[in-house]
Amino acid sequence: MVILGQILGIVLPVFAIVAVGYGYGRRHAPEMGAVNRINLDVFVPALVFSVLSESDVRLAGYWELALGAVIVVVGSGLLAWPLARWLHYQPRTFVPPIMFNNSGNMGLPLAMLAFGEAGLPAAVVVFVVENFLHFSLGTWLLAGRPHPLQLVRMPMLTATLLGGVFNVAGLSLPGPLDQAIDMLGQVSIPLMLFALGVRMTAVDLTHWRMGIVGTLVYPVAGVLCAVAAAAVLELSDAEWAQLLVFSVLPPAVLNYMLAEQYAQEPAKVASLVLLGTLSSLVVIPLVLAFVL
Repeated sequence: MVILGQILGIVLPVFAIVAVGYGYGRRHAPEMGAVNRINLDVFVPALVFSVLSESDVRLAGYWELALGAVIVVVGSGLLAWPLARWLHYQPRTFVPPIMFNNSGNMGLPLAMLAFGEAGLPAAVVVFVVENFLHFSLGTWLLAGRPHPLQLVRMPMLTATLLGGVFNVAGLSLPGPLDQAIDMLGQVSIPLMLFALGVRMTAVDLTHWRMGIVGTLVYPVAGVLCAVAAAAVLELSDAEWAQLLVFSVLPPAVLNYMLAEQYAQEPAKVASLVLLGTLSSLVVIPLVLAFVL
């Protein structure tokens, strides 16, 4: 009963904020484009810089966890691609949602609640890795060509590089400025969850069969790749727990947004995202019960 209460204490706040966003979205249908852009351009980079620039966070110690995240993302895609061909799905529709998970909207809040402030740097590391791969490899999968300038222009990448420089060099900002950036970063996590709920109102279950297949494939592929990563890397118990939770996060809403941008069967991707998010209500508590 104690572990059940602990898991509920972690999961319920996350999904409660998502539910509030969903309810508000259904009632008022707000335009979230500007809000999401501000979050990605200001609040999330502020969080990334704030966490990475902390002098007591030893970034060099997370290189194996970062490599583990790469193995989970790329490995999941390698497992999903032949399955998509076998099921006669377009790989560019089915594979990206299996590869690129919700490490931001859901991963960061879960890490904060499950592992506390001490676990946030590790969660930020895997979040940065997943997003970098999504905007590079993921865009290449959809568009058929890389977009290096798009990466260079990402505020999150700038924040990551600056945070790393400050961390390694032992630099620090003046107190009031550092506090201001920290406060901006604190906005990002609840806003991510709220925006996820609002975004869920725009997707449907027209292609529910593919969505159900995806809900079965993404956690299995993720766990298999996480186990493979743990077999070849020397991860601490805390890093293994973070990587395992990361491996079963549902498909990122960004998959739907990019599929819509590149006209890659967005309705089917929407079903993968929505049903994957709903299935995480079962998958994530089970994994948390294992790692806690």
